[in-house]
Amino acid sequence: MASLFNKRVLLGVSGGIAAYKSADLVRRLQDAGATVRVAMTPAAREFITPLTLQALSGHEVHTELLDPQAEAGMGHIELARWADLVLIAPATADLMAQLANGEAGTLLTALCLATPSPIALAPAMNQGMWAKASTQCNLNTLMERGVHIFGPDNGIQACGDIGPGRMLEPQEITHKAGQLFETGSMAARKVVITAGPTREAIDPVRYLSNHSSGKMGYALAEAAAEAGADTVLISGPTQLPCPDRVRRVNVVSAAEMLEACLAEMQGCHLFIGSAAVADYRPRQIADHKIKKDRDAMSIELEKNPDIISIVAQQDPKPVTVGFAAETQDLIHYAKGKLERKNLDAIIANDVSRTDIGFNSDDNQVFFITAEGAEELPRLPKSQLSRLLIERLASI
Repeated sequence: MASLFNKRVLLGVSGGIAAYKSADLVRRLQDAGATVRVAMTPAAREFITPLTLQALSGHEVHTELLDPQAEAGMGHIELARWADLVLIAPATADLMAQLANGEAGTLLTALCLATPSPIALAPAMNQGMWAKASTQCNLNTLMERGVHIFGPDNGIQACGDIGPGRMLEPQEITHKAGQLFETGSMAARKVVITAGPTREAIDPVRYLSNHSSGKMGYALAEAAAEAGADTVLISGPTQLPCPDRVRRVNVVSAAEMLEACLAEMQGCHLFIGSAAVADYRPRQIADHKIKKDRDAMSIELEKNPDIISIVAQQDPKPVTVGFAAETQDLIHYAKGKLERKNLDAIIANDVSRTDIGFNSDDNQVFFITAEGAEELPRLPKSQLSRLLIERLASI
């Protein structure tokens, strides 16, 4: 699969004749595995209709900065945070000037100012406009700020001129967009990640478990695979699809998860325990469904194995990273867990917050090592996972 698999691309379309190629670009990005949403400038609508791009992308096209309906839904800030990549194709000379000057008068320029994600431009304009000193100055300013520039190409232009200024073809733009995610920071490393809940049987139909969708662990597995790692995902029961280039091992109970983890220790460089493992399990499992014939009942519990502590005792020991899901005194409890369990790092988040963590698409965490605690920004779990994998690659 291409490296755009499962990526979220916000395609910006500005007002140039090359906007007709944006329809093909939507398809190319989708064929590479990306989810695509589209934002258009007012001028872009003179060249291609929002309805066309909506039909191709399968999502509503965003056109207005101050649209009450949009602001009540995703809103331009949420849209900016949603994207893994903001790709503007075509990017006109006017749009480049606005971005270089930090303007936010349209939806698309506001999104570029608000997004924490990479921005890439595919310039498209007359060769004379491209050659102007003002355009080249804006180009240099944008590149100095980390904006990626795809093109332009040389050739015959719509006005009849010949020279640089043609937008790259959609297939080449898609290829270049994919290259932005090929970091390779974990190449030739084996990474084992646990995710999701465990279920501890009470009887054939009931179990004890924890709140966990598995989204964070799956996002970490995807990010590790993107970075070139041989990635193994040991997952409790979830409804999530296995990320591309990841080998998944399905388990149910904590005991099964421990067994699977130990089986993957050979050659393991990095172990991330993000699963919400049940701390206790019933001492005895009923052979048949327990009937509701009593007003009260008791279940004797025994401790489950502490998977991450056992992994941290292996020889040779992989770099071992735990999670701390707390409702109070987050840093204090996380640091205690780091020392007590002989971990190299711990990722801590406040699960008393309903807007992040369990079952949410976003998360905000502290990255804690023996050297200190770093607060990372609230981000979609896919973006946060890439940031965490970068931190762990340095360890």
